[in-house]
Amino acid sequence: MKKIVNFVKKETVLTVSWILAISSMFLIKPDSRYISYIDFKTLASLWSLMLVVAAFTDLGTFDRIARKMLAKTKYIWQLVSLLVLLPFAFSMFITNDVALLTFVPFSIHIIQMSKRDELIIPVVCYQTVAANLGSMLTPIGNPQNIYLFSLSDMTVAEFITLVLPYICVSILLLMAGIISIKGKRGLVLTSDSFETTDKNFNPTDESEQQNNNSKKYELIYLILFIMAVLAVAFPKIIKYPIVVLVILLVCLLINRKMLVSIDYALLFTFVGFFIFTGNLERIGNVREFLISLVNGHEVLAAILSSQLISNVPAALLLSNFTNKIPDLIIGVNLGGLGTLIASMASLISFKLLAHRRNELKGKYLLYFTLVNIIFLTILFFFYQNYAS
Repeated sequence: MKKIVNFVKKETVLTVSWILAISSMFLIKPDSRYISYIDFKTLASLWSLMLVVAAFTDLGTFDRIARKMLAKTKYIWQLVSLLVLLPFAFSMFITNDVALLTFVPFSIHIIQMSKRDELIIPVVCYQTVAANLGSMLTPIGNPQNIYLFSLSDMTVAEFITLVLPYICVSILLLMAGIISIKGKRGLVLTSDSFETTDKNFNPTDESEQQNNNSKKYELIYLILFIMAVLAVAFPKIIKYPIVVLVILLVCLLINRKMLVSIDYALLFTFVGFFIFTGNLERIGNVREFLISLVNGHEVLAAILSSQLISNVPAALLLSNFTNKIPDLIIGVNLGGLGTLIASMASLISFKLLAHRRNELKGKYLLYFTLVNIIFLTILFFFYQNYAS
């Protein structure tokens, strides 16, 4: 029983998705149409990207890039700015949750090394906001973008053009947020230690041969990453089944453990919601009600539903009841701000903080909620004025 409770706590969204899916099966009995509910292209694209990014993470690629950049910082304000902007930039290509998994533990470690513990809460908070906002720029920045982009007839250029104004406002808000952080004056006490303390943070002693192997593997994974991106952004150039097959074969040959290291819970969460929303669409009265509720209010509906069920399930649910996909893209991306559960990536950083500094989680939650409400309010106000 304890194992079940722990699983539900750890994978709440997955559990809810399958409770809803199984409940809907009593209304719409399983039949041959069930298979059509599932967007295999989205699942395959997510699997491919997560696998390649996990491989890069295992090689320490992102950590090394960050350390080289941070080694050049001299002042605390430079350190804070870089720590916040790293997940903002990286989330555009490795998804918001992976960016936070990579940079939050690293940032807490660096701040503690600098003996500036008072910066942990604001930095982790703004990193989370930055990752959620930065990830909206590209079709591969987060799971909901991958899914909604595959539904739309948009080109990559059209997608970026759609969200670019919100990215620009987000950058201004993040700059204002960084400026508002107290205690960022002074020198970084260990400014030259980001490179030299590498063994303390990630204790590995690679030989020259191992370094050469890492570089070789990084090149291989880079090629696979490009293939995975092309399958999402330009499906006419390369088909996703080919990418899946190539990545699978490479991982079987190079590093089989990668195949079990990714977040399969996210993929099964998608499947659960696919079944639930597919069944809802077949219930006439419910379908008509949801269409009348969503149509004309896609952005607001997406923001509000994201606060309750998070933005990925909100995208899966609402996409069945409107054809205004661009509005949903804006809505679910802005909807990642707000409550802690509005974006699964926000929960990730909260758990990472609580694991390392549990005594800070209460203050962090208050700080996080306030910052998110301010950002969401300003961006929604911008949307109303910009869209009109």
